[in-house]
Amino acid sequence: MSDLRVVLVGGDEVLEEWRYVHNVVVPPAAMSFEEAGERLARGYRLENAYDGDVLVGCSTVRPVVGGVGTVIARVLPEFRRRGFGTALYEHALAYVRGQGAEVVETCVLGVNEDGLRFARRCGFAEVERYVLDGESDEWVDLRLVL
Repeated sequence: MSDLRVVLVGGDEVLEEWRYVHNVVVPPAAMSFEEAGERLARGYRLENAYDGDVLVGCSTVRPVVGGVGTVIARVLPEFRRRGFGTALYEHALAYVRGQGAEVVETCVLGVNEDGLRFARRCGFAEVERYVLDGESDEWVDLRLVL
């Protein structure tokens, strides 16, 4: 990893880049540009990660409610195992802690072995596995008590 830069989503071009990473990493939950914009409207903190000028990942931090925050870090497959995920996760975790989170949750697509290993290495414990109604992909919810 060289020069990781984390940028808060604040315009259409940056939102489209966030959506691109999200859709590549979790294709079963692919969303339209409008759906991505709805995340911003709900108060989600969306950020992109760049190695210099190259887009390598994105993150989502949901608002802290009742001491529980949600952090999701995504790294494009070709940039994994270079420290980007750790840096992006730690950046998002620092933010959610600053918002008063005592517990952090995350969600990983069940077939994403890299993501599950990463979450467990960070101290997350599996809470639940489920398949959404009408779908076939398994999701894993994990939790970390701070």
